[in-house]
Amino acid sequence: MTPPLLLVGHGTVDTTGVTEFVAFTDRMRGLLAPDGVDVAGGFIELSLPTVHEAWTALSARGHSTMAAVPLVLVAAGHAKGDIPAALQREVVRDPATGYVFGRPLGPHPVLQEVLDARISAALGDEPADGTAVLLVGRGSTDPDANAEVCKVARLLQEGRPYEFVEPAFVSLARPDVAAGLARCRALGARRVVVAPYFLFDGVLPRRVGDQARAFAAAHPDVEVRVASHIGDCAELAGLVAERYREALHGDIRMNCDTCAHRVLLPGFADKLGAPQTPHHHPDDPSHGHGHGHGQAVVGQ
Repeated sequence: MTPPLLLVGHGTVDTTGVTEFVAFTDRMRGLLAPDGVDVAGGFIELSLPTVHEAWTALSARGHSTMAAVPLVLVAAGHAKGDIPAALQREVVRDPATGYVFGRPLGPHPVLQEVLDARISAALGDEPADGTAVLLVGRGSTDPDANAEVCKVARLLQEGRPYEFVEPAFVSLARPDVAAGLARCRALGARRVVVAPYFLFDGVLPRRVGDQARAFAAAHPDVEVRVASHIGDCAELAGLVAERYREALHGDIRMNCDTCAHRVLLPGFADKLGAPQTPHHHPDDPSHGHGHGHGQAVVGQ
């Protein structure tokens, strides 16, 4: 049988974000059905369906090896540890099954084009030249992941007419949205488009918009517009299909040169070689019963 695509998301308490994830799973199912590829999707925490439910459904349909693609934009703790640990837990539960693991989605030229389209939609008839962009990522305790958002900001600027593109984060890292906008203002920007670097809607993308509008209200000399997140779209589906095929046939290499789990970085000694365990999901069976748990160690 052709290995199925298993989409793995982090999860959100926001029902709109869950709806977008489910709709995107349906999109991928329709896209890959002509090739005979089965598709299922689940979350590692916070919301349904769970990864366990998706894995079990695929297994019940006769699949033994899953091609798992993490629906994350950067290789932070979720892609490096939490998701592989959750998948390994399923292997422990059913040793007749296994998986291959795809890369995170970004950075990728397709995502730059989608971001550019979202920014253009926010600008409307206003010109891109003379406009600054604040690209806002989730933020992480993983320095490599934060650096990748900065790289995406620079890639977004290259070859496009924006005045400049600055990175910021909505949680766990600096600068935050207000500080990022203040920097744009200090650099002379009088029009800024805030671009949330998120796949689907949720608490954090909405927080980005709220903080951007609060800054605009306090600084009427700067016009601040908020672009939409990436969302369920054909371009994203094409990229996920690419990651799926790469997981099956390609040479998958994570960027390990600046990974705090493999390299001793200042201030992150506690992460070096630390075991990775799956998140607790209240809808996942076997928690607290001494079985059904998996643990992945980075580098093994």
